[in-house]
Amino acid sequence: MSLQTVTRAAESDLEPIEIYNVLADVSNLPKWAPAFADSIEPTDKTHFRVTKNSDSFNMELFLHPTALAVDYIREMAGNRRGGAYIRVTPRPLGGSTVIITVPIAPTTNEAEVAKVLEQELAEIIRLAQS
Repeated sequence: MSLQTVTRAAESDLEPIEIYNVLADVSNLPKWAPAFADSIEPTDKTHFRVTKNSDSFNMELFLHPTALAVDYIREMAGNRRGGAYIRVTPRPLGGSTVIITVPIAPTTNEAEVAKVLEQELAEIIRLAQS
């Protein structure tokens, strides 16, 4: 069985809502996910036009505040939809864990995607701390 997604998690002493607020603010996306987006422009409340290098694509944002979940979904190859599925969970003694699952693109491999996710997680936490 070949993998189709990569999942990574990071723990933080920050409260879950602090992490969620960074993720729910779509203007933060190019800051913590520069491999995905150089810029982002809203087309309405939940739809955005993302630009990376010279390519542009449509993305939809799904916020689930009671579950502390944020999904960034776009059209993918073969008329499929997918993207980053992000969950923030509380740790038993305080703080939070943030978990990201993304698809593996045909031009990448698991190790490359995992490295990018680990960098993104660290940047999400850094943004939430500031």
